[in-house]
Amino acid sequence: MGRHTDKVGDAFPRAPSQEEWERMGQEERDRVVATLPGEVTYEEMAMPEGDDHQEPKALAREALRGYFKRRGRRAYVGSELPVYYPAERRFAPDLLVVLDVENHRRKKWFVSHEGHGLDWVMEIHVGGDRKKDAEYNVSRYARLGIPEYFIFDGGRLALEGYRLATPDARVYTRMESRNGRFTSEVLGLDLQVEGEDVRFWAGNAPLLVSEEFIERLEDQTMTLQRRAQEESRRADEESRRADEEARRANEAERRFKELEAELARLKKSQG
Repeated sequence: MGRHTDKVGDAFPRAPSQEEWERMGQEERDRVVATLPGEVTYEEMAMPEGDDHQEPKALAREALRGYFKRRGRRAYVGSELPVYYPAERRFAPDLLVVLDVENHRRKKWFVSHEGHGLDWVMEIHVGGDRKKDAEYNVSRYARLGIPEYFIFDGGRLALEGYRLATPDARVYTRMESRNGRFTSEVLGLDLQVEGEDVRFWAGNAPLLVSEEFIERLEDQTMTLQRRAQEESRRADEESRRADEEARRANEAERRFKELEAELARLKKSQG
């Protein structure tokens, strides 16, 4: 169970149909979950495309994971994870999000077992034929009922977004951007291309990754340090000024006493 043959004759592992899954007992289900591979073959994967492909994916994943963690919302954010829809040929998106599920490490996403399909997917295209991401996946992900699908074209530094207009729709509606920014209703975030990567926004606040947090904290620390040094300098200056004023006051008092003594002496000599 769990292996089916594709219409073109391949024998890549597949999950059973939903009907087959529902007929299984728990022991048989556990066996299927255990035997479905947690990796894909070279025949199923795109050719490696270096940092231009890896960096945007890693940064986006880190930003999203941090965002959901800070909000205290349960969400799973995965990358290149084998995904098994019932009786469908498996696939491994560059980036995927499933909301309101437990966030623990997984080797695969088995829809029937998890009880939830994918909510959001992004593919990153760098070079070569765009047909898989821009045509085949647009059709396939819509048919599978994935609510939103984004394509980041790292070669052209362009972003495309697709959404199911209704939960029952199985054809995507292409999103329109506003000044280059797209709104993901699923994530509750905006997306736009920034430099060579995709930047996520929560309202007017950009989602930062750890390196950016560190840089921002370092900048804030340096600012506070400079401010403390300036305050210390001012305090020292004020202390020196106070000391000088005290010295002058003491000198004036000493001079006054000398004059007072001299005046008394003169008065005594005249008397």
